Amino acid sequence: MSQTVKGVIARSKGAEVEVVDIVVPDPGPGEAVVRVEACGVCHTDLHYREGGINDDFPFLLGHEAAGTVEAVGEGVTEVEPGDYVVLNWRAVCGQCRACAKGKPWYCFATHNATQRMTLADGDPMAGTELSPALGIGAFIEKTLVHAGQCTKVDREASPVAAGLLGCGVMAGFGAAVNTGNVTRGDSVAVIGCGGVGNAAIAGAVLAGATTVIAVDIDDRKLEGARRFGATHTVNSKDTDPVEAVQALTGGHGADVVVEAVGRPETYRQAFYARDLAGTVVLVGVPTPEMEITLPLLDVFGRGGALKSSWYGDCLPSRDFPMLIDLYRQGRFDLDAFVSETIGLGDVEAAFDKMHGGDVLRSVVVLDQEEKA
Repeated sequence: MSQTVKGVIARSKGAEVEVVDIVVPDPGPGEAVVRVEACGVCHTDLHYREGGINDDFPFLLGHEAAGTVEAVGEGVTEVEPGDYVVLNWRAVCGQCRACAKGKPWYCFATHNATQRMTLADGDPMAGTELSPALGIGAFIEKTLVHAGQCTKVDREASPVAAGLLGCGVMAGFGAAVNTGNVTRGDSVAVIGCGGVGNAAIAGAVLAGATTVIAVDIDDRKLEGARRFGATHTVNSKDTDPVEAVQALTGGHGADVVVEAVGRPETYRQAFYARDLAGTVVLVGVPTPEMEITLPLLDVFGRGGALKSSWYGDCLPSRDFPMLIDLYRQGRFDLDAFVSETIGLGDVEAAFDKMHGGDVLRSVVVLDQEEKA
């Protein structure tokens, strides 16, 4: 058995996205079908459309989502029909060498659904298997995932807000708190103040950082960063960000610098904007051709740590419910990340707004009662 629903695909590299009919199989062993209620439009989806991830077209886009479990397959114990869940793309296996070392956030064998969703009859490519973005594919009315990709959270949290934990917000928050180990009294600089960077700022504030410096080239984004708790802002188009961060930290540099852009020039800024023995966290995603050269003596002489943050080094079962609790308590403002709510047919326009820096997050809402 299967069902046919509407979803958004990228049929070929650079082509505008389309809303099409998609066949969703009934869940097999270890799988779940989730009725998607809301899904954020993330820059990673645009990377997929433009061929920046791989060329396994056609892609079923969307991955930053919340919804309700509709059905589960054989052997599933993590969730059951009716559970309210945030989808994650790091479903840990529990058996690989990272999991065996007690570090499941580094899991090297994360789970995805075994079956594939396909294009429906009537499409020129009927029967073609779709590649779901980050193993999820959530710009769709219902999606098929591995049950381990479903993290139960409190239903009091709106799906428009809760779904953002599925990628960008968790990546930024975790970059500061999990990877950067920001703690009370720390100074923190965040380079790049989109959704991920602002989540890093909010996380640093929650962790007790007392100096939080937002760096960007867009004054609109810097103004937004202050709403998430930045104590200082630096427009790096007009000011040398390394000198500015040092000046704001007693001439030393920040204890932790989060690079949320993913470019060689901003990484170099992060490297030199940190204090001796400080930490650089790369959470911005570079493209394959990018390279950086640093003097090895500086790498040695400055000490500290150069880290990459995978999905904020999160453990969804631990971190998602915690962040939802903070949201419900009014201590972590997920709603502030939402610029607009849109329908499935508006994804291409949302990509254009993203390019122009006009939105923090557009969120596709599939339950029209939620759409504002």
